[in-house]
Amino acid sequence: MVDSSLALPAAGDTGPADPHLREAVAVARGIARLFARNDIWCLPEMPLRNGRRADLMGIDARGQVIIVEIKVARADLLGDAKWPDYLDHCDRFFWGLAAHLDRAVMETAGFRPEACGLIVADGYDAEILRPAPLLPLAPARRKVEVERLARAALRRMVVAADPACAGVPSL
Repeated sequence: MVDSSLALPAAGDTGPADPHLREAVAVARGIARLFARNDIWCLPEMPLRNGRRADLMGIDARGQVIIVEIKVARADLLGDAKWPDYLDHCDRFFWGLAAHLDRAVMETAGFRPEACGLIVADGYDAEILRPAPLLPLAPARRKVEVERLARAALRRMVVAADPACAGVPSL
């Protein structure tokens, strides 16, 4: 079963008790709103074939796959060594940061600004500060990723409508 820790809370739900997780959910919501206005549709907590899980993964109107890695704490940002593993699963990669984080580190070589976009967000909206360059996936890889994303979205929709389906094997 997919961990839905970044799933947007239902109306009236205050969200997770952990303040960092609550802030990450808010950042995910702001980015999802920005993306929706730009015809990019995404899912939170999307498992990848390499065992990693993308905080947000989506598809734009051209069929390009987008991944966003969300960070709300400086220590988490500086300690993340796994993020390059996401680049093999998307055409565009963004860092999604909470508005209060110092963004100077995002310009250093270790964060590969030539390969990564930068979004700053809160619970209401987001802004792209640096567009993500297009680093095209091979067509066969893109097809696999788009199909996996579509199947995950459909599964989540069906399980939301009928929780008894949750026991059916997933991705």
